[in-house]
Amino acid sequence: MTLKDGQGRKHDYLRISVTDRCNLRCVYCMGDEGIEQAAHESILSYEDILQVVTAGAELGISKIRITGGEPLVRKDVVELIRMIASVPGIRDLAMTTNGTLLPRYAPGLKQAGLNRVNISLDTLQPDKYRKITRCGKLEDALNGIETALRHNLHPVKLNTVLIKGVNDDEVVDFLQLARGKPLHIRFIEYMQIGDHDHFYSNHYLPLSFIEATAKKAGLPLSPIPLPGGAGPAESYSIPGGKGTIGLIHPISKHFCSSCNRLRLTAEGSLKACLYWQDEQPVQPVLNDKKALQELIRKVLSGKPVEHQMAAGGNCGTVNPGAMRSMSKTGG
Repeated sequence: MTLKDGQGRKHDYLRISVTDRCNLRCVYCMGDEGIEQAAHESILSYEDILQVVTAGAELGISKIRITGGEPLVRKDVVELIRMIASVPGIRDLAMTTNGTLLPRYAPGLKQAGLNRVNISLDTLQPDKYRKITRCGKLEDALNGIETALRHNLHPVKLNTVLIKGVNDDEVVDFLQLARGKPLHIRFIEYMQIGDHDHFYSNHYLPLSFIEATAKKAGLPLSPIPLPGGAGPAESYSIPGGKGTIGLIHPISKHFCSSCNRLRLTAEGSLKACLYWQDEQPVQPVLNDKKALQELIRKVLSGKPVEHQMAAGGNCGTVNPGAMRSMSKTGG
């Protein structure tokens, strides 16, 4: 079965936030004051999540990504991976994580059925890592990356948000990392998400900066076929590289026309677009698969042609009504 929205775009991908909590406090994810965390009883149970996955799989959902917050801070998340991996029709099961807890959980995650991980890493400098995350240790993240490689959570991708004046001086260091290790480093344009993000316009850089920097450093990027689960990334090789470089342009070259994803927030709302406020709660239709599937179709039928940043221009203003911190929506 094929699941399509009102624009005819095929949807086979569901991103599930299992918590709004995190052991880090990244500056682009939440404000200085943190976030108002959801009450424990308002978060979807694993059994509820499984209902949504099962209903979606029967409609054509085949790819699942577990997100947060930091998904590994939720108790027994390995069991959720095991539950989802057993659902007929689910072919690809991934997780986005900051990686700091992977040394503890990677073996269990792999055994339970997790295929691959994306690890957030915005700097290779310990002092800067602590500044960006407000509390983290770079060593923990690097250990997580090595653990993911050892346990074959392949392809291991690093998500690096390009932030002007913060990490734009480290582009060559990341390119060299992809030369020496089988890592797929994906540079992502800085997005304005959450009404705390007052300095977005001063820190945004288009990813043409990456290409120009690579060329200047004698490490030109050559287009290559997309690796598994590449999503919207443009993929490139670099001379002598064991890994690859990916460029994701949600602002300067938005990929709305090929968007194939739905989102389920930790509190149980289905969203068809990260950058629009429209969402529908699943709780009223849980335990009724047919009604749940109708809700999925309803949410997709109202999916906009493009997100609000695209509608407002490359650095357009997002309607405050669409604002939700990334940790509350799921990356």
